[in-house]
Amino acid sequence: NNTNVPDFILTGLSDSEEVRIALFMLFLLIYLITMLGNLGMILVIHLDLQLHTPMYFFLTHLSFIDLSYSTVITPKTLANLLTSNSISFMGCFAQMFFFVFLGAAECFLLSSMAYDRYVAICSPLHYPVIMSKRLCRALLTGPYVIGFMDSFVNVIWMSRLHFCDSNVVNHFFCDTSPILALSCTDTYDIEIMICILAGSTLMVSLITMSASYVCILSTILKINSTSGKQKAFSTCTSHLLGVTIFYGTMIFTYLKPRKSYSLGRDQVASVFYTIVIPMLNPLIYSLRNKEVKNAAIRVMQRIRYFLSL
Repeated sequence: NNTNVPDFILTGLSDSEEVRIALFMLFLLIYLITMLGNLGMILVIHLDLQLHTPMYFFLTHLSFIDLSYSTVITPKTLANLLTSNSISFMGCFAQMFFFVFLGAAECFLLSSMAYDRYVAICSPLHYPVIMSKRLCRALLTGPYVIGFMDSFVNVIWMSRLHFCDSNVVNHFFCDTSPILALSCTDTYDIEIMICILAGSTLMVSLITMSASYVCILSTILKINSTSGKQKAFSTCTSHLLGVTIFYGTMIFTYLKPRKSYSLGRDQVASVFYTIVIPMLNPLIYSLRNKEVKNAAIRVMQRIRYFLSL
């Protein structure tokens, strides 16, 4: 009697109409800020020649991933808050594919950014030579390739599931844990595979970043001047803050067995890393970075000049 359902019903975040309307307004505001923040970051970095460095090259793609990441989840969530909660079988797995792809790509892109900061602080004189265009392209291509492979394997295994009695997904988007909980077939092998993929992605990227920052901290502590230490720390604090928020919620959500899945607790964490974090990253990297703020001012002055002609 195992059959694949034609579509799924997403339970969403609340049954209360008042709460759903309030969440719609909040998520719409967050999404608009996310769009403006990330597109603005990409535009400023592209237009200002002083920001054409490896650090901002990676930051451009972080903004692109965050923008795409949010777009995969938020518009459908907004629609479900006001109208039908249904999503087609193919639409569900397409959402899952891009969600995993972009999430894994962001993990390794953050590692590439950590390596860039390591070279900048630990080998400043050799930085232009080491961080060549060829290496930057390799450090960028790697995250996208690894993210695609992780997502492809994940979705292929998940597509083998069968659903018998219910098509109601206890979540607001098509994530792996609630889909596994819905299946009526044995999911042990798939859970192990997902745990290995998610665990290796998070741990390898996290170990790479940790090693980079251990070396960075060791180098900073050897700097004699207080101003030199503060300048070195300031180049890393934005990245560290973004990494801490992103990895904290991802590890909390995914590095645990399915039996410990909690609808309310996991939904709050999911809202944070799918909707809120893509909004926070451009704010973190712009408000805490004088170069970005000065570049934004220069770009605005140029735009105002051209408009006045």
